[in-house]
Amino acid sequence: MIKVPIINQSAYDLPSYATIHSAGLDLKAVLTSEVTIKPLERKVVGTGIKIALPEGHEAQVRPRSGLAAKKGITVLNSPGTIDADYRGEIGVILINLSLDNYVLNPGERIAQLVISKYEKIEWELNQDLDSTERGKKGYGSTGKL
Repeated sequence: MIKVPIINQSAYDLPSYATIHSAGLDLKAVLTSEVTIKPLERKVVGTGIKIALPEGHEAQVRPRSGLAAKKGITVLNSPGTIDADYRGEIGVILINLSLDNYVLNPGERIAQLVISKYEKIEWELNQDLDSTERGKKGYGSTGKL
């Protein structure tokens, strides 16, 4: 387990895992009053959270499956990436893909935050790549569509 410095400028508890095996921490909407998101409208919603990730880690902002399935509300740039050198407030770009207005309330859980390690690469310029069974076959080539 890694320790991540966090500043909480909201009135809510720190993001937390819903269960012992959850990969994502729940992010909450920091609003002064309810906000309506119209069909196909997008809004950036603040969380009041700032973090300092260690080098070699990123945070991914992902949709909450229940909110997406039941209400059509999802994270537009999913997953949104927070780099280790970003120190500003974490915002969530929500979009309403339903046909109905959605009323977002202060403190509502709006997204999940997943912390991941990553590797940096160095390009190695080549004229050919090694062969694989799939090769150059495109979309849907590994099974039925």
